[in-house]
Amino acid sequence: MESFRGQALSWELKGGVVELALHREPNNELGSMALVEAEKFADSLGQLSRAAHALIIYSTIQSGFSAGADLRELYQRAQKLQRADAVRIVRDQLERAHRVMNAIDASPLTTIAAVHGIVFGGGFELALVCDLIIADKTARFCFPELRLGLIPGWGGIPRLKRDLGNAVVRDLLLTGRSFNANKVQQVGLASQVVAEGEALRVARATAVQLGKFDRHTAATAKKFIKPIPYEELRREIDLFCELFTHPAVEEGLRKFVESTDAQPYLP
Repeated sequence: MESFRGQALSWELKGGVVELALHREPNNELGSMALVEAEKFADSLGQLSRAAHALIIYSTIQSGFSAGADLRELYQRAQKLQRADAVRIVRDQLERAHRVMNAIDASPLTTIAAVHGIVFGGGFELALVCDLIIADKTARFCFPELRLGLIPGWGGIPRLKRDLGNAVVRDLLLTGRSFNANKVQQVGLASQVVAEGEALRVARATAVQLGKFDRHTAATAKKFIKPIPYEELRREIDLFCELFTHPAVEEGLRKFVESTDAQPYLP
């Protein structure tokens, strides 16, 4: 389908560019509803790719691109189930999320993440599947999963290792601290840093530039320079599920859910 309007995300094809908007208040948490709608998008990518040359992913929410996984939903589900059943459901959701991420990663379209504000956890992982990241100066990137007793589960580690040196990967994953937009550009993740509120405009201008080139050549170059680490991605799912059985995870999720902080996902 060329357009779709959901509760968590929407997309539209216009002028050879697909625009995928995240719009779930308050912080674009990626829960079961967002995953179902993202699967619809992944299923439509083949059709969209025949009529487009670029994809832009952005957020309409003021707080930022995405705070990542819906941890409250995850905690509530885990509380209702035996541990083995909870792990089975978590594995199923991870595998579904990976299929979506891999579909975007492997798409012949040149993909652009236009980000601002919080780009955390699963939101960071969504940005990492894109070919280009254009960040406005308010953007902050972070993997806070270790304080929950977990690792990123939507492909973050293998894709970081694909794109960055190991010292930076270890810094992001083991300290849980956030990087600002300038730091992310400095280490080679963001292709451009722009003024506040300008990321989507610059992404659209970039998409126009991309349309000047032969689509087949661009798709071939992308496939050559951006291999997908499928084996490591599968291993990441196994490690996440193994860690999910540890008591530290339940305690970390409980503290998050019970926090009175306005933004408990901040490091």
